[in-house]
Amino acid sequence: MQTKIIKIGNSKGVRFSKTILEKYDIGDTVNMRLEENFIIIEPISKPRSNWAKAFQEMRKNGDDELLIGDIFEEETNWE
Repeated sequence: MQTKIIKIGNSKGVRFSKTILEKYDIGDTVNMRLEENFIIIEPISKPRSNWAKAFQEMRKNGDDELLIGDIFEEETNWE
């Protein structure tokens, strides 16, 4: 894909379309790295961004049981 370099103040930049931003989940910041003759721009991953949806799906499938109980046996023996 060919795109134009635009002037931004005293700098220059590349403008991304809304479609590209949404498709690649690009927010306000990106990781940029230089490799040989390439400039690579990557979205910053958000490790927990889809947890709420995943938890809802787990609940729906009955996969949300505790693996360890809330209270340890030592906590109930207060003699």
